[in-house]
Amino acid sequence: MIACLPFETLDKLDPKGKRILVRVDLNVPVQNGQVTDQTRIERIVPTIHELLEKGGRVILLSHFDRPKGKVVPDMSLQPIATALATALGCPVSFMHDCVGEEVEAATLLLKDGEVLLLENTRFHPGEEKNCQELSASLARLGDVYVNDAFSAAHRAHASTAGIADHLPSFGGRLMEAELSALYAALEKPERPVGAVIGGAKVSTKLALLENMLEKVDMLAIGGAMANTFLAAQGLSVGASLKEKEMFETARNVIHRAAERKCELVLPIDVVIAQEILPNVPTRVVPVTEIPEGWMALDIGPETVACLKKKLAGLKTLVWNGPLGIFELPPFDAGTTAVAREAGRLTTAGSLKTIAGGGDTVAALRHAGALHEMTYVSTAGGAFLEWLEGKILPGLTAISTTLEKTLSI
Repeated sequence: MIACLPFETLDKLDPKGKRILVRVDLNVPVQNGQVTDQTRIERIVPTIHELLEKGGRVILLSHFDRPKGKVVPDMSLQPIATALATALGCPVSFMHDCVGEEVEAATLLLKDGEVLLLENTRFHPGEEKNCQELSASLARLGDVYVNDAFSAAHRAHASTAGIADHLPSFGGRLMEAELSALYAALEKPERPVGAVIGGAKVSTKLALLENMLEKVDMLAIGGAMANTFLAAQGLSVGASLKEKEMFETARNVIHRAAERKCELVLPIDVVIAQEILPNVPTRVVPVTEIPEGWMALDIGPETVACLKKKLAGLKTLVWNGPLGIFELPPFDAGTTAVAREAGRLTTAGSLKTIAGGGDTVAALRHAGALHEMTYVSTAGGAFLEWLEGKILPGLTAISTTLEKTLSI
């Protein structure tokens, strides 16, 4: 781990006999009362295990879905307690609220090495408003606050930010791992460092592209975003998705890349079709020869070969977004091929790859390369906002409590 994390880690905390309020992210997919993807649960296990093994009394806080400040039974965290207990290998008690006298009494009855999960913090309207009254009420439930939810760090909510004003605060092991990976990728990376950025619209990733230009030596753009860059340079992209209102912006990005001597890599050939359906008839054409009525839906083999060559010359890679419509074959081929090459180079030890974002995780899993990456963030919005260079309130909150933390 890096030595300059902006918060105190669990290395500085003696949890024995203390009530440890741990903010986690249990906003996991659930169908028919069953958790269908355990990834976020698995990621918080190390922090909880460490606190339990050192004699801490762990009280878990999390949101789930968007109940908008009301009690919505289908958005209760209770079904997740079972999956969490299985992952931890120990019982997990549950309370039907996250504040109040009854909840506070339950926390005081906890013994060393026990776990209590509290109800969805978003059942209270004060959560998303970062209400100080709710923050103080939550703080009364514990002696120490540990934020292990980097995925919610871009939210200035009561349980992610406000609570840190009232308690000595630390970052959990998942928070530590996320920040270590991101610092290694963008703050002090091994160079050359590159980024592969895909997705549908330039407008949703403009801040990301602009920040990447300041950080990386090579920037590869794929997905439908690339169509806007191609069209902005006067090429016909047929019926492909493009944003005409972003043409000038795309030209500015190209100009700035040249100024910064950041190599900008765009597709040189594409897989095209007339319909967005699985296994439809396709053609591979240079980007200069996309006919009317056809859509570019994946990068072509020459572009794949080019990107593989570029990856081989890098030491660090940041990946966000697919390079085509990977959910539909055969438009998954480009993303899969490049992902597998990144995985191969990472496994061989010549490349450090940090990836994140919802579609990115799904695409890497589809390619069979998910577990070959150096680090894959499950943080979604927080990961993107970090890449955009934005301040994350949940991170700032625990970064500004150093004096309280050291007083424990």
